[in-house]
Amino acid sequence: MLNYWWVTRPKRKLDSVPEVLATFADISLNQEWSGQRGTQMAYEDALEKAGLKRVGARRDQSGSGGRTYVAWLVSLGLIFNHAKTGNIKLTLAGEAIMNGDSPVDVLKQQVLKYQFPSSFSMGRGVQVSERFKIRPFRFLLRLLSDDRLERYLTQDEIAKIIAVDAENEKESVYEMVVQKILRFREIGDKCLNSNFYELYKPSRGDVNPDHPFSHLQDMANTMINWIEYTQLAKRNEDRNLVILEEKQAEVDAILSSHLPFIDRATEHEFFQRKYGLDPKHRKDNRNLEKTQTVTARIIAEQKIRTAYIKTSLMKPITGITPGLILEITEETGISSDLVEEILNKVYPHGAVGAFLSSYFEMAFKGREECTEFEVATTELFKDVFGYNAKHLGQTGSKSAPDILLLSDSEGYQAIVDNKAYSKYSISGDHHNRMVHNYLKRIQSYSSSLLPIGFFTYIAGGFGKSIDKQIQDEVKESGIHGSGITVSNFIKMIENHQNGVRNYSHKDLRSIFSLDRQVALKDVCGSETTKDVYKPGMWEEKQVADSF
Repeated sequence: MLNYWWVTRPKRKLDSVPEVLATFADISLNQEWSGQRGTQMAYEDALEKAGLKRVGARRDQSGSGGRTYVAWLVSLGLIFNHAKTGNIKLTLAGEAIMNGDSPVDVLKQQVLKYQFPSSFSMGRGVQVSERFKIRPFRFLLRLLSDDRLERYLTQDEIAKIIAVDAENEKESVYEMVVQKILRFREIGDKCLNSNFYELYKPSRGDVNPDHPFSHLQDMANTMINWIEYTQLAKRNEDRNLVILEEKQAEVDAILSSHLPFIDRATEHEFFQRKYGLDPKHRKDNRNLEKTQTVTARIIAEQKIRTAYIKTSLMKPITGITPGLILEITEETGISSDLVEEILNKVYPHGAVGAFLSSYFEMAFKGREECTEFEVATTELFKDVFGYNAKHLGQTGSKSAPDILLLSDSEGYQAIVDNKAYSKYSISGDHHNRMVHNYLKRIQSYSSSLLPIGFFTYIAGGFGKSIDKQIQDEVKESGIHGSGITVSNFIKMIENHQNGVRNYSHKDLRSIFSLDRQVALKDVCGSETTKDVYKPGMWEEKQVADSF
């Protein structure tokens, strides 16, 4: 019995979940899983071939590696075992990912709904203590919003205090946890229970005397990775977990919404179908008892979906193009005519959202992935917003910006500089580079005679003085400019792709010429905070009759 919060972690981050799910669907969907060693080993082989699981010597030939990944999908409410047929089925959330919906949107909802107890947490081989009745990630967001805690948490605090003491969401428990965190910040491990190691020992074996908290630290690190995937919070330069400044209003809306616990955790299918509702549904009314005859076409379609999802995680796909059809054809060996037919049927509008999870991470990598960040931004301006976009950053020259945009329709060119930092400030050197190298000498790297419409910085986040720093550059150069966080830039992309707000090149010039940091209200116009987060993920009344 685990006496602390716990999440399974075949991988510590959620970014590979769509491909892991697609690979599973290709091998095992609508088949029996329990006790099917051949199927389980085939899935493990497929994961290794796809590069999703490390290839290595196996402890046995039982497919246990594949079962670990399946447990991951179950824990996130993406699949379940159908009681009457014994076959594995997708929940609506799992279907949404396979149909090309933004995995960030779907998995954010699943993380926020994650609870103890659950069908997974009470399952054989897991068994988190029944004393826990809590939505752990919502609880973390509440703590991160608390001024008394200076709106941050450390991995140590999650491992040693929160995950062992926060057993429910009662106000008395919340206050106890807050006070204990504050005490921990004063005196460290001295505030822990004298029998801490005995109370919170790992599920197998004894506490490692050299690293007595390692099992709790591993769990806390994984939970931080999960909440970072939602794009609501991120580790800062001090490695503390904080809510992104531009996401605080959304977090406030999440915390103020009523989210009832899902009951009947011991009833696997009931729980999973209710937990696995995607953002577009309130209940699961599907009749899944009819067994579908598996044909060659169904197998081919699943292979095309799997290849498409793998591709969509690596680059933005805004539509079905001859190049994409060729790529999927070469990946699957299926005829191009069938590939084109299936792609146009299932993914007619592309799937930019799948790539945006990777793009978000790029904005916080520092120099480690700056080139990938620049190339991705170039592709997004070109494919989503229709600019003639050129990546110049690969030259390494300080006389050219990262990206040059050309708008023939509106008659201007623009400069984009990517900064893969969580708190970017414009230093004196960077100020001079933007003003004197990029803006005043644009003819040295651009053959266009069009005037400069704007300059903008795209970063993970900005320092407190960014508005004044931008205004100093505007004043000296005579060119309007701005800065925008990657979160708000992603919101623009989502708005544009989903038809919420279509941004013309004139609109974009206006937004990026505000001479300050671009805020969410600038991106969304009249959209309110309540529109940013829409609960209503299910009806509060029980829907057992639907199952």
